[in-house]
Amino acid sequence: MKYLLTLFTAMILLFECCQTGTDRKSQAPTNDTVFKESVIDTTNVVDKTETFVYPQTGNQPEDFLPKTGVYEIQYETEGDLNDDGLSDIAIVLGNKKVRTADRPMLIVLQNQNKTYRLDKVSNYAMPIAYNEHDIKIYEYEQVRIDSGTLHIRLSGIGPTGNLSSTFKYVGKDFILTNIKTYNMGAGSHHSLNYDLNRGILEEEIINTMEEDMPSKSKTFTLGKVNYLFENSSPGNIITKAYKKLDSGW
Repeated sequence: MKYLLTLFTAMILLFECCQTGTDRKSQAPTNDTVFKESVIDTTNVVDKTETFVYPQTGNQPEDFLPKTGVYEIQYETEGDLNDDGLSDIAIVLGNKKVRTADRPMLIVLQNQNKTYRLDKVSNYAMPIAYNEHDIKIYEYEQVRIDSGTLHIRLSGIGPTGNLSSTFKYVGKDFILTNIKTYNMGAGSHHSLNYDLNRGILEEEIINTMEEDMPSKSKTFTLGKVNYLFENSSPGNIITKAYKKLDSGW
C-alpha cells in the first residue's frame, strides 16, 4: 500500500505541474485557512500581469467581453443561480491568441427588465486549457447550471484525471461547495470527495494489482471553510488539502 500512496503523490505533483505550470504568477492564492473553522477566503495576493475592465451591464453575453478584442466566449450556460426566478448566465472566456492564458469566468445575473448585470469574476475557477508545453490538459470540459448550482466538469487522460466542482450562492457570496477527483494510475484508482459545506473529505483507493480489486475508504473531518468563487481554484484547493492529510493507510 505504501507503493500506492507514493504513486498517487507523484500523480498529484504531476497534476499540479500540468494544470498551472511551475512558473505561472497567475495561479490561485495560497494561504493556510483550509482547516480553520467557518473561514471565508477573501484574500487575493496574486499580482496579475494584465487587468481587464469588464462592462457592468449588457443585453447579451457578448456585451461583457473586455474591450481588448483578444477574448471570445468559449462556454456559456443559463439557469437561475440566485433563486430569483430569472435565468442567469455563466460565461467562460478564451484567449484567441494565447492558449496558456487564464480563462476568466463571469457570473452574469438577469434583471427584471431582462437586461443583465455582472456579479462575479474568477480567473481561477476554470483552469488554463493548455500547459506551458502546449499540451491540452483536459480532453472533455463541461459547464452547466442545474438546480441553482454551477457545475464544472473536467476529464483528462492519464495522471490528469477527472476534476469536478460546484458553486452556489449563499446570500450575496458565490461559494465553492464541493470538489471531486478521480485518477487512474498503474496499480490503483484513487478518488476524493471534498464536501466543503460539511468540512468532510472522503478518500477511496482501489487496488488494481489484485484480481478482486479490493477498495478501502476513509473519511477525514477538516472543518468547515468557505472559498469565494473569485479566489477559488478547485484543483489547487483539493491538492493542498490532500497533502496535509495523514491517511494512515
